[in-house]
Amino acid sequence: MSSLAFVDLSVRYGRRDAIAGFTDTVRPGEWLCLIGPNGAGKSSILRATAGLVPHGGRIEVDGSPLSLRSSRRRAELVAYVPQSPNLPDDMTGAEYVLLGRNPYIGYFGVESQHDLAMVASVLDRLDLADFARRPLGTMSGGERQRLVIARAIAQEAPILLLDEPTSALDIGHQQQALELVDRLRREHGLTVVSAMHDLTLAGLYADRLALLHQGHVVATGPAASVLRPETLSEFYGVSVSVHHEDDGTVVVVPRRTSA
Repeated sequence: MSSLAFVDLSVRYGRRDAIAGFTDTVRPGEWLCLIGPNGAGKSSILRATAGLVPHGGRIEVDGSPLSLRSSRRRAELVAYVPQSPNLPDDMTGAEYVLLGRNPYIGYFGVESQHDLAMVASVLDRLDLADFARRPLGTMSGGERQRLVIARAIAQEAPILLLDEPTSALDIGHQQQALELVDRLRREHGLTVVSAMHDLTLAGLYADRLALLHQGHVVATGPAASVLRPETLSEFYGVSVSVHHEDDGTVVVVPRRTSA
């Protein structure tokens, strides 16, 4: 179990500030979901945490700056599911998921029985066992995306970053993937930070939402306090209805603005 803290985080591309002064602490086992319109800075926070873009401020795991860790140690602490991954067409599903075990494989490059068992278990839990021997180039976008999630889970890092993890999935596999992530965090204290456009799914699975607009946090808290029609109208420029179910689920439904 690990905590993840952002202290005055900033990310800049050229002269444009993608993130400015982002400060938050994600407790061990907590799920924080970053929401907001395109260009709000959600992906930049995840990419900075994964070490893919330079940043200002600090990102800390269990109180220690992540920038001081080696790339191998970072991979043991943080697993990342990118929004648009590049996958080698000639690699099989099992070979690709096994890449998630790289931080634990020794210098001679021989995977252990535990590594192989972990891969088989994750493939089975995501209903991907039939894809173990298939080349990635023969799979649909949704099937490949599920394997990207499987690779990250096989990494067994205490912190999981998900950038639009279900955008290519049908509703059944969306639920399957998110339920698995949710079960892992509850059973093993997995700390999750995700970026999602589906506000209903975000509110359903995350403990807390952070609404970003132009690189700044404009609202944060549980779904019921962030997913309000007036807030979404102001920062998304949309007309929506928000329904509160008896079990606490918050459902966001777009409304037509013309007949």
